[in-house]
Amino acid sequence: MLFPPQALDGGPRPLAGGFSADAWSRIRFLDGPVCDGCGAPFAFDSGVRCPACLAKPRAFDAARAACLYDETSRDPILQLKHADRLDLAPMLARWLSRAARDLIEPADAIVPVPLHPLRLLSRRYNQAAEIARPLARLTGTPYLPDALVRRRRTQTQGGKSGTGRRRNVAGAFETPEVRRRQVEGLRILLVDDVLTTGATAEGCARALKAAGAARVDLAVVARVQAPQGLTI
Repeated sequence: MLFPPQALDGGPRPLAGGFSADAWSRIRFLDGPVCDGCGAPFAFDSGVRCPACLAKPRAFDAARAACLYDETSRDPILQLKHADRLDLAPMLARWLSRAARDLIEPADAIVPVPLHPLRLLSRRYNQAAEIARPLARLTGTPYLPDALVRRRRTQTQGGKSGTGRRRNVAGAFETPEVRRRQVEGLRILLVDDVLTTGATAEGCARALKAAGAARVDLAVVARVQAPQGLTI
Protein backbone atom coordinates (compact mmCIF):
# COMPACT_ATOMS: atom_id res chain seq x y z
CA MET A 1 0.00 0.00 0.00
CA LEU A 2 2.86 2.37 0.81
CA PHE A 3 4.91 1.51 -2.27
CA PRO A 4 2.58 0.36 -5.08
CA PRO A 5 4.23 -1.27 -8.12
CA GLN A 6 5.46 1.08 -10.81
CA ALA A 7 5.86 0.33 -14.51
CA LEU A 8 9.48 -0.23 -15.48
CA ASP A 9 8.97 1.78 -18.65
CA GLY A 10 7.34 4.78 -16.94
CA GLY A 11 3.89 3.93 -18.30
CA PRO A 12 0.59 3.56 -16.42
CA ARG A 13 0.86 1.78 -13.10
CA PRO A 14 0.52 -2.01 -13.56
CA LEU A 15 -1.38 -4.36 -11.26
CA ALA A 16 1.90 -6.05 -10.39
CA GLY A 17 5.56 -5.20 -10.87
CA GLY A 18 6.73 -5.16 -14.47
CA PHE A 19 5.97 -3.31 -17.67
CA SER A 20 2.90 -1.36 -18.63
CA ALA A 21 0.48 -3.07 -21.01
CA ASP A 22 1.79 -0.99 -23.92
CA ALA A 23 5.42 -1.96 -23.23
CA TRP A 24 4.49 -5.65 -22.96
CA SER A 25 2.99 -5.46 -26.45
CA ARG A 26 6.25 -4.01 -27.81
CA ILE A 27 8.59 -6.68 -26.42
CA ARG A 28 9.35 -9.16 -29.18
CA PHE A 29 9.18 -12.44 -27.29
CA LEU A 30 10.51 -15.41 -29.26
CA ASP A 31 7.43 -17.60 -29.04
CA GLY A 32 7.52 -18.85 -32.62
CA PRO A 33 9.89 -21.27 -34.36
CA VAL A 34 13.60 -20.66 -33.81
CA CYS A 35 16.87 -22.18 -34.94
CA ASP A 36 17.72 -25.10 -32.69
CA GLY A 37 21.38 -24.15 -32.82
CA CYS A 38 21.45 -20.47 -31.83
CA GLY A 39 17.82 -19.59 -31.11
CA ALA A 40 17.49 -17.13 -33.99
CA PRO A 41 13.83 -16.56 -34.95
CA PHE A 42 12.47 -18.24 -38.08
CA ALA A 43 9.53 -17.00 -40.14
CA PHE A 44 8.20 -20.56 -40.20
CA ASP A 45 9.16 -23.92 -38.72
CA SER A 46 11.63 -25.46 -41.14
CA GLY A 47 12.96 -28.15 -38.81
CA VAL A 48 16.60 -27.25 -39.60
CA ARG A 49 19.26 -24.98 -38.21
CA CYS A 50 20.00 -21.54 -39.62
CA PRO A 51 22.69 -21.14 -42.34
CA ALA A 52 25.17 -19.69 -39.82
CA CYS A 53 24.92 -22.74 -37.55
CA LEU A 54 25.09 -25.15 -40.49
CA ALA A 55 28.17 -23.39 -41.86
CA LYS A 56 29.98 -23.24 -38.52
CA PRO A 57 28.66 -25.37 -35.64
CA ARG A 58 28.94 -23.66 -32.27
CA ALA A 59 30.63 -24.90 -29.13
CA PHE A 60 27.30 -24.92 -27.26
CA ASP A 61 24.73 -27.45 -28.43
CA ALA A 62 21.58 -25.32 -28.50
CA ALA A 63 20.43 -21.88 -27.39
CA ARG A 64 17.17 -20.20 -26.48
CA ALA A 65 16.40 -16.54 -25.83
CA ALA A 66 13.29 -15.11 -24.23
CA CYS A 67 13.13 -12.08 -26.51
CA LEU A 68 14.99 -9.93 -29.00
CA TYR A 69 17.33 -7.27 -27.66
CA ASP A 70 15.87 -3.89 -28.61
CA GLU A 71 14.96 -0.52 -27.14
CA THR A 72 12.18 -2.03 -25.01
CA SER A 73 13.88 -5.14 -23.61
CA ARG A 74 17.23 -3.38 -23.20
CA ASP A 75 16.17 -1.19 -20.26
CA PRO A 76 15.45 -3.89 -17.63
CA ILE A 77 18.58 -5.82 -18.66
CA LEU A 78 20.81 -2.76 -18.28
CA GLN A 79 19.08 -1.75 -15.05
CA LEU A 80 19.83 -5.17 -13.59
CA LYS A 81 23.39 -5.11 -14.93
CA HIS A 82 24.45 -1.58 -14.01
CA ALA A 83 21.84 0.04 -11.76
CA ASP A 84 21.55 -2.43 -8.85
CA ARG A 85 18.02 -3.44 -9.85
CA LEU A 86 18.33 -6.98 -8.47
CA ASP A 87 14.56 -7.02 -8.03
CA LEU A 88 14.27 -7.51 -11.81
CA ALA A 89 16.15 -10.83 -11.80
CA PRO A 90 13.17 -13.04 -10.77
CA MET A 91 11.05 -11.58 -13.58
CA LEU A 92 13.77 -12.26 -16.16
CA ALA A 93 14.20 -15.77 -14.74
CA ARG A 94 10.48 -16.42 -15.31
CA TRP A 95 10.89 -15.30 -18.92
CA LEU A 96 13.67 -17.86 -19.31
CA SER A 97 11.72 -20.64 -17.61
CA ARG A 98 9.17 -20.36 -20.41
CA ALA A 99 11.44 -19.68 -23.39
CA ALA A 100 14.04 -22.36 -22.56
CA ARG A 101 11.76 -25.00 -21.06
CA ASP A 102 12.80 -27.61 -23.65
CA LEU A 103 16.43 -27.13 -22.57
CA ILE A 104 15.70 -26.86 -18.84
CA GLU A 105 13.75 -30.10 -18.51
CA PRO A 106 16.67 -32.41 -19.46
CA ALA A 107 19.34 -30.24 -17.79
CA ASP A 108 21.24 -31.70 -14.84
CA ALA A 109 22.52 -28.35 -13.58
CA ILE A 110 22.38 -24.61 -14.20
CA VAL A 111 25.63 -22.62 -14.42
CA PRO A 112 25.94 -18.82 -14.80
CA VAL A 113 28.51 -17.15 -17.03
CA PRO A 114 31.13 -15.93 -14.52
CA LEU A 115 32.68 -12.51 -13.98
CA HIS A 116 36.35 -11.95 -13.24
CA PRO A 117 36.85 -11.39 -9.47
CA LEU A 118 38.01 -7.79 -10.00
CA ARG A 119 34.94 -6.95 -12.08
CA LEU A 120 32.73 -8.73 -9.57
CA LEU A 121 34.29 -6.60 -6.83
CA SER A 122 33.57 -3.37 -8.68
CA ARG A 123 30.04 -4.37 -9.76
CA ARG A 124 29.28 -6.19 -6.46
CA TYR A 125 27.21 -8.92 -8.14
CA ASN A 126 27.08 -11.06 -11.27
CA GLN A 127 23.93 -10.34 -13.26
CA ALA A 128 24.02 -13.79 -14.89
CA ALA A 129 24.13 -15.44 -11.47
CA GLU A 130 21.25 -13.27 -10.24
CA ILE A 131 19.13 -14.62 -13.12
CA ALA A 132 20.38 -18.22 -12.88
CA ARG A 133 19.74 -18.57 -9.14
CA PRO A 134 15.97 -17.90 -9.20
CA LEU A 135 15.69 -19.90 -12.44
CA ALA A 136 17.21 -22.93 -10.69
CA ARG A 137 14.90 -22.46 -7.72
CA LEU A 138 11.86 -22.00 -9.96
CA THR A 139 12.55 -25.13 -12.01
CA GLY A 140 14.04 -27.32 -9.27
CA THR A 141 17.32 -27.70 -11.18
CA PRO A 142 20.60 -27.93 -9.23
CA TYR A 143 22.54 -24.65 -9.25
CA LEU A 144 26.34 -24.72 -9.65
CA PRO A 145 27.57 -21.11 -9.25
CA ASP A 146 31.27 -21.99 -9.10
CA ALA A 147 31.51 -24.63 -11.84
CA LEU A 148 33.10 -21.98 -14.09
CA VAL A 149 35.59 -19.21 -13.38
CA ARG A 150 36.99 -16.43 -15.52
CA ARG A 151 40.71 -16.88 -14.95
CA ARG A 152 41.85 -13.67 -16.64
CA ARG A 153 40.29 -10.24 -16.79
CA THR A 154 39.06 -9.51 -20.30
CA GLN A 155 38.16 -6.20 -21.87
CA THR A 156 34.52 -5.33 -22.28
CA GLN A 157 32.97 -6.98 -25.34
CA GLY A 158 31.10 -3.83 -26.32
CA GLY A 159 32.18 -2.31 -29.64
CA LYS A 160 34.22 -5.32 -30.74
CA SER A 161 33.68 -7.32 -33.92
CA GLY A 162 32.84 -11.01 -33.80
CA THR A 163 36.50 -11.89 -34.35
CA GLY A 164 37.58 -9.39 -31.72
CA ARG A 165 35.14 -10.80 -29.20
CA ARG A 166 36.38 -14.34 -29.77
CA ARG A 167 39.99 -13.26 -29.35
CA ASN A 168 39.11 -11.30 -26.23
CA VAL A 169 37.68 -14.32 -24.39
CA ALA A 170 39.91 -17.03 -25.86
CA GLY A 171 41.08 -19.22 -23.00
CA ALA A 172 39.48 -16.94 -20.41
CA PHE A 173 37.25 -19.59 -18.80
CA GLU A 174 37.92 -22.84 -17.01
CA THR A 175 36.36 -25.29 -14.61
CA PRO A 176 38.44 -25.46 -11.41
CA GLU A 177 40.02 -28.84 -10.82
CA VAL A 178 38.07 -29.31 -7.59
CA ARG A 179 34.78 -28.76 -9.46
CA ARG A 180 35.34 -31.10 -12.41
CA ARG A 181 33.45 -33.93 -10.75
CA GLN A 182 30.44 -31.63 -10.47
CA VAL A 183 30.10 -31.28 -14.25
CA GLU A 184 31.55 -34.53 -15.59
CA GLY A 185 28.96 -36.37 -17.67
CA LEU A 186 26.22 -33.79 -17.01
CA ARG A 187 23.96 -31.78 -19.28
CA ILE A 188 24.66 -28.17 -18.33
CA LEU A 189 22.39 -25.18 -18.95
CA LEU A 190 24.55 -22.07 -19.20
CA VAL A 191 22.78 -18.79 -18.32
CA ASP A 192 23.63 -15.24 -19.42
CA ASP A 193 21.81 -11.97 -19.99
CA VAL A 194 22.41 -11.21 -23.69
CA LEU A 195 23.64 -13.19 -26.71
CA THR A 196 25.44 -11.07 -29.29
CA THR A 197 28.06 -13.00 -31.26
CA GLY A 198 28.10 -16.00 -28.92
CA ALA A 199 31.84 -15.68 -28.26
CA THR A 200 31.49 -15.63 -24.46
CA ALA A 201 29.03 -18.52 -24.42
CA GLU A 202 31.25 -20.59 -26.71
CA GLY A 203 34.26 -19.95 -24.48
CA CYS A 204 32.29 -21.14 -21.47
CA ALA A 205 30.94 -24.18 -23.34
CA ARG A 206 34.42 -25.24 -24.40
CA ALA A 207 35.66 -25.02 -20.80
CA LEU A 208 32.74 -27.08 -19.48
CA LYS A 209 33.16 -29.73 -22.16
CA ALA A 210 36.89 -29.87 -21.51
CA ALA A 211 35.96 -30.66 -17.91
CA GLY A 212 33.78 -33.55 -19.08
CA ALA A 213 30.31 -32.07 -19.50
CA ALA A 214 28.23 -34.23 -21.84
CA ARG A 215 26.28 -31.31 -23.31
CA VAL A 216 26.12 -27.54 -22.84
CA ASP A 217 23.03 -25.56 -23.79
CA LEU A 218 22.54 -21.81 -23.46
CA ALA A 219 19.65 -19.73 -22.13
CA VAL A 220 19.72 -15.93 -22.39
CA VAL A 221 17.18 -13.23 -21.64
CA ALA A 222 17.65 -11.53 -25.01
CA ARG A 223 19.54 -12.03 -28.24
CA VAL A 224 20.69 -9.48 -30.78
CA GLN A 225 19.11 -9.92 -34.18
CA ALA A 226 21.67 -9.84 -36.98
CA PRO A 227 21.04 -7.47 -39.91
CA GLN A 228 19.61 -9.13 -42.99
CA GLY A 229 22.30 -11.12 -44.77
CA LEU A 230 24.67 -11.21 -41.81
CA THR A 231 25.31 -13.94 -39.26
CA ILE A 232 26.16 -13.61 -35.59
